[in-house]
Amino acid sequence: QLQESGPGLVSSSQTLSLTCTVSGGSIRANNYYWSWIRQPPGKGLEWMGTKRYSGATYYNPSLKSRASISRDTSKNQFTLQLSSATPEDTAVYYCASRFDGARGYVEVWGQGILVTVSS
Repeated sequence: QLQESGPGLVSSSQTLSLTCTVSGGSIRANNYYWSWIRQPPGKGLEWMGTKRYSGATYYNPSLKSRASISRDTSKNQFTLQLSSATPEDTAVYYCASRFDGARGYVEVWGQGILVTVSS
């Protein structure tokens, strides 16, 4: 199970920070991928980035290096930081996990959290 948390309102130019708390499994487990996805109002889903169980991290180039995903294994959490926020970053933010097993993959999503960036 995944649960997003963080402020629902961020001022422009500030850093948007969100945390995803993982329960029911270890964030260090092999073959897991931990991602952030967002959906702006009236638009489709946008993949932001993924951290592999190995620690390697991949980002959507469209974010122009503003995004950073890290993990805290002691708390079983992973976080998203998005610098220089603008109102265009207003969206519902989701954290998600993917497990790749021998029989296929399993995805789990959090319920999402609405973050509004004020101008």
